[in-house]
Amino acid sequence: MTTHLALLRGINVSGHNMIKMDALKTMLENIGFQNVRTYLQSGNVFVDSEEDAAKVGFMIKQEIFKVFGHEVPAIVIAKKDLELCFANNLYLKEKDIDIKKLYIVFVAIALKKESIHDLKISQFKPDEATIDDNRIYIKYAVGAGKTRLELKYIEKKLNVIGTMRNLNTVTNLLAMYEE
Repeated sequence: MTTHLALLRGINVSGHNMIKMDALKTMLENIGFQNVRTYLQSGNVFVDSEEDAAKVGFMIKQEIFKVFGHEVPAIVIAKKDLELCFANNLYLKEKDIDIKKLYIVFVAIALKKESIHDLKISQFKPDEATIDDNRIYIKYAVGAGKTRLELKYIEKKLNVIGTMRNLNTVTNLLAMYEE
């Protein structure tokens, strides 16, 4: 049995794709997942399954559409993906970094480091970003709510599906993985 973390994109945001976490938990248990746990209302859910990550993501996405009628991408990651957010995130090594301005975009496929050029980051200065496999680390100068370097732009430029979490959420999800 493997523990998977599914990061659901775009649920319970500004009144769209509303799904109560209790209903999501029940739905996932009904299709055979075990030890289902959620974190926050924004679609972070742990499940135990014999299935691989791709199958887990497909099952979750399919069942959400069937039960709730929402088309919701599910990026399924492992504990190691969260650990690498701390080991490989160069912004965490900066002196006096404001961790409230650090975000991670998790994408469904591995990216090449050269893909950073496709984002044309220089037009978003002083915001910064780096790519590490299936993660994009972002350091916002002011904050996520005051930038054009947002998820929709990243998805379009890199032709990927992704979901974004702040560093505090990633920290708490890693702690939950270890429970």
